[in-house]
Order: sequence, then structure tokens, then C-alpha cells
Amino acid sequence: MNELTTKLSLSDSHRSLVELMQRLNFGRIENLTIRGGEPVFDPAPTVIQKVKIGGENGPRPEVSCEDFLLKKQTIELLETITDLREGMVLAIDVKHGLPFAIEIELAGARTGIPQGGRRG
Repeated sequence: MNELTTKLSLSDSHRSLVELMQRLNFGRIENLTIRGGEPVFDPAPTVIQKVKIGGENGPRPEVSCEDFLLKKQTIELLETITDLREGMVLAIDVKHGLPFAIEIELAGARTGIPQGGRRG
């Protein structure tokens, strides 16, 4: 992906994730399975919406747009998912419809840390 990636240039599953974040606006997406570098929505991830008292809680206006340029944060998230290939995204923190932070479950072989033990 590059800095000029658009929503329409994405795979269906990446586009679904972008739209989910836009509908959520503020909150978390938890337990998102990744297969072949693509988000999988069966089983569905857990979606937790943060409701701001007295604030805007609806979806982002971009959710109704067919195409637009993706923000740097979204491109970075999608690249991280693609690079993960197989695994589990434990959580994506979403603010203003954009990914703010991501927690990824790493298998022991990927971390370089021996299973069940400490380094050193």
C-alpha cells in the first residue's frame, strides 16, 4: 500500500474493517482473526462502542462515501494486518473512526522468546 491508497482499492475484507471503524467512531474492536493477511469476520469480532456523554456518537460522515483517500493511520493498520498473515488482533482502539492503537497476539516463535520461559 502507499500514501495514495483509496477505499475502493482495498480488498472486501479490508474495506469492511475500514467501514466498521467509521461506523464505530469511538471504541474497540476485539478478537479479530487474521487469515492470509486479511481480517475474517466469521466469527465476528467483539465491537465495544465508547459513548461520549454530550458528544457526537454517530458514525463518521465518510462511511457513506463510496471512495476516498485513506489516512496514514488506516494504511499502517492494514499493512500491519497484512504482515501478520495468520493470527489474532486482540484489540484495535478506534478514535474518530481511525485506528489509534493495536494489540496483536504474537506466538513464541515470532517474538524470539522461548515458550514458557524468560530470556537470559
